[in-house]
Amino acid sequence: MTIQRTSAEDNQSAKASNSSGKDSPNSKGGRWLWFWVGMSGIAMVSATAGALLAVSLTSTPLQQAQLSPQEEAVFGGDRISGNGLRFSELTRPVNLLVMGMSVLPPDVQNPPSETKNLRYFPQINSFDGLADVMVLVKFDPETKKMVMLSIPRDTRTQIEGYGVRKINAANLEGGPALTAKSVSKLLGGVGIDRYVRINVLGVAKLIDALGGVTVYVPKDMKYQDDSQRLYINLKAGRQHLKGEQAMQLLRFRHDELGDIGRIQRQQMVLRALMEQTLNPVTVAKLPKILEVVKEYIDTNLTVEELLALVGFGVQTNRSNMQMLMLPGRFSEKSEYDASYWLPNRNSIARLMTQHFGLESTREQRVTEPSALRIAIQDSTGGDRSALQSLIRSLEKGGYRNIYVAQAWSEPLDVTHIVAQQGDGDSAELVRQILGFGEVRVESTGNLGSDVSIQVGKDWLQQKVILEKSDNL
Repeated sequence: MTIQRTSAEDNQSAKASNSSGKDSPNSKGGRWLWFWVGMSGIAMVSATAGALLAVSLTSTPLQQAQLSPQEEAVFGGDRISGNGLRFSELTRPVNLLVMGMSVLPPDVQNPPSETKNLRYFPQINSFDGLADVMVLVKFDPETKKMVMLSIPRDTRTQIEGYGVRKINAANLEGGPALTAKSVSKLLGGVGIDRYVRINVLGVAKLIDALGGVTVYVPKDMKYQDDSQRLYINLKAGRQHLKGEQAMQLLRFRHDELGDIGRIQRQQMVLRALMEQTLNPVTVAKLPKILEVVKEYIDTNLTVEELLALVGFGVQTNRSNMQMLMLPGRFSEKSEYDASYWLPNRNSIARLMTQHFGLESTREQRVTEPSALRIAIQDSTGGDRSALQSLIRSLEKGGYRNIYVAQAWSEPLDVTHIVAQQGDGDSAELVRQILGFGEVRVESTGNLGSDVSIQVGKDWLQQKVILEKSDNL
């Protein structure tokens, strides 16, 4: 199987032209402020770089798996960071496969002896077994974007040598290399440069090392599994979660959406973590954070490459962090003897062309407004009749397939216009029609929609304007 590689060409830095106008005193003061902020950031990153280089030269490598030469060849081996003083700079687009491992004693051939006489199955620190979470992340210094594509663990796909299986079985059968080959084939031949596997035991420690995470828990969550001693008990509302509490939110999947609902919550937590922790202060703490979690991580990234990726994340505008989910649908009970997420090949091809730069053999058509499925999710607590002027405004713009979906639980100040299927351009057109809100390319909206409008308080102000125009 041939896997398409990402570009290995270095980016050329563009020279910014200077303005010919004179600076005002306020402008000069502002520039000096940003100069010192920038210098402080560089100092932090430089200090971190030195510490990380020391780690890379003196400690156990972060890669714990023993890959054969054939397995190593699956991944793009070209450098992803610069030489010399540019060692912490990302020099080309990189596709990183991230896997979250939840491993129980029966999942491995030789479980730890201390687990054999227990009456329950504890989580163990291993990278064998099924991949519980799978995300392909693209770091692109050319577009200045990060794109995260969540792949449901129950996705039905071809695994080389093992037939049609759920994609989470690829790691069990052949580790990261077979998983990368299976993901690449599923996604039309996209190149995968590096991988990271992190055990679930390390995720809580990582979140604690980052200082916890403030996030909105969308509903009360209660679940008990004595066989694993898994106890989930969270109340709805915005709150600051410690690592173990965050893991309860990340692992809960006992509702009507199952693993897909869990992916949506994972995206919410991931966005919150990035917004709260991707800054120079956190980068400076990276050596200590790695020391806490390194035994729970297996990756073929070097420490220098890891620093380059984190540095890129710090510099990326939050609006350029996009979170997608593999297009598809739940299987029907009458279709198969197991529950699957069935991938939509046409939608996958369109998504990979738009966000991962793959050439497509299919014609890429602009979606007409009348064909878009628009879901409205109110977060303001109003009744459905209050949304009629919003619906009329969309209808005037040519949108016909509009429906009111389940309310959005988190009260929003600003309306989120969610590109559920990754089509940010269509979501932006909706925003322009409405005249308010912010576009988010993520998969937290209504599953059946192309665009979900999660209505916030800014709508209440716009509503008055629209109602006045209707009466003219």
